[in-house]
Parts: sequence; C-alpha cells; structure tokens
Amino acid sequence: MYTVQAYKASDSSVWNDFIVSAKNATFLFHRDFMEYHSNRFTDYSLLVYKGSKLVAVLPANTVDQAVYSHQGLTYGGLVLSSKVKLIDVIEVCKTLFKYLQDQGIAKLHLKEVPSFYNVLPSEEIAYILQLVGATCTRVDTASVIDYRNRVAIQSNRIEGVKKAKKQGLRIEETQDFTAFWNEILLPNLSKRHNAQPTHTLEEITLLKEKFSKQIRQFNVYKEDQLVAGTTIFQTRTTAHVQYISANEQKQELGALDFLFEELITNTFSDNWYFDFGISNEQQGQKLNKGLSYWKACFGARTYVHRFYEIETANHHFLNDVLL
Repeated sequence: MYTVQAYKASDSSVWNDFIVSAKNATFLFHRDFMEYHSNRFTDYSLLVYKGSKLVAVLPANTVDQAVYSHQGLTYGGLVLSSKVKLIDVIEVCKTLFKYLQDQGIAKLHLKEVPSFYNVLPSEEIAYILQLVGATCTRVDTASVIDYRNRVAIQSNRIEGVKKAKKQGLRIEETQDFTAFWNEILLPNLSKRHNAQPTHTLEEITLLKEKFSKQIRQFNVYKEDQLVAGTTIFQTRTTAHVQYISANEQKQELGALDFLFEELITNTFSDNWYFDFGISNEQQGQKLNKGLSYWKACFGARTYVHRFYEIETANHHFLNDVLL
C-alpha cells in the first residue's frame, strides 16, 4: 500500500500543496525556499504515498552514502499529513527506511521538527526511532516563549526599554534588508565571530520577495541612525528570530531590549510561540551563557532540537509492532 518516490522538479506543485496542509510543516519546506541554494546540495527529497495519496515527505540531501534531513534548513524531519495516525506513520517509516536500504543508503541522519512548529501533535517519529534503535547524536536548546503560558519579562530588560525610550529610539518595519545587512549584521559577525550570515543580502532579498508575509525585518533607529535590527521568520505557530544584531551602543541605548519587548508584547502576541533560536555552539556541546540568560529574561524557556542517526537496515524492527 505504501510506496516511495524520489522528488523531481515536476513534483513541485504536489509537494508545495502538501506542505501547506501538513501538520508539522513550515514555509521553509516550500520548494522555493529549499531551492534558493540548490547549488550547494545534492537533493534527495522523498515523497511517500499510500496508494495514490501523498501522506508524508522528507526534505533531504545526500552526502556520499548517507542521507540527511536537508542540511540547508534549520530543521527537517519527516513531514506528515494532518490525517495520518500513528499506525500509518509506522508503516511510512518502515517503507521509507527499506527504500533507503534498497538504494544503498546505510544511514539516515534525521533532525526533528521542533514541536512548537507543529499545528497538531506530531511526535510519532520519537516513538518509532526508539523502536529501530536510533542514536541521538546531538541536542540543541531553543529559548522559546509560550504565549499561552507567559512568564513576565524581568525588570532588568524593562530598564533597557526605559533607557531606549528616554533616548527617543523608534522601531520601523522595512522591506529592505540592505542597511541592516551592510551596516550592522555583516560588520558584527565579521568582527566578533569571523563569520558570515547564513543568507547573503541577495538571498534574503530573494526569499523576502517569495515569502513576503513570512519574512520580516524590524530596524531600530536613533534619530536617522540605524542602531539595531532583527530578521523574523513567521510560521503558522511561531515567530522565529533568524538574526539579531546591534551596534556598539546597544547597552547604552537599550536598543535590543526595546526592540524585543515591543515584538513580544505587541507585534507577535497573536502567535502561539516566540522563538529566540538556539544559543549553542560546537554542535550543541557548548552553551553561550550570556545569550541564553538574556533570552530567558524575556520569559523564554527551553525546548530542544534533536538530531538522530538511523540504521536503515533496522526497518525490520517495525514488522511486528502492531498487535
């Protein structure tokens, strides 16, 4: 009853329509998002059908003889129809793992979709992974505000807000990323971390054109000077902070406290969650203490991103699960 097909360009409409209605998908799985950097990855995305009905997709790429939850995305995992039940997902995984084994793929490296992105409960994979003896290889920690169970913003952050208001700072949403990228983000990342942002200015501009409602830029100004900003990826459940950066006056001005108090309290208060993202380094083994503390002061608490390694040959462990 279940079959697996390798993704091809002619499947794009079917894939994108499925993503819109899936219970644990975000716009990052839309092919227009996945393919903005397609030259960097060898795509190995898969579609799983029950009869003629698409019930699951796996955004993925391949490296040598291993398949990965797409390494160009922050999160991945198995994306599921809102109509599938646990017993369906067991069959989906059994078919998927066997397909990979038959293709000569010995290992599947899977990173879960964090639960706060799900519009419905969607943790079937966690149960299935322990059945097939999957190894958890990495855990990152995300700082997340649950709007349905708020923790008050601490007074030290409110002091920063007051400082910003005294300085006359203002926040503007803009459609243009140029100033933030060139004047704030690129110089800061280069100076402090000898790094570059994941997206070039050209790439984030292109993505903004394709996902105008989901990708948003907020800048902070003192008079006419840009002093801070943030890039937000907004999904059906969650406002995710993709980039944060400010100039060297951020402590003196309270610019970031001012910006995020406004975004959390007003701009995104209709969401289920506000996700500051991870504060981990070195593949999850280290935690940036100051950054994690700053996020927690806004009322953020910990969710996790889990990464797994699966031996595809272990699909046989799913044969006799159902009584």
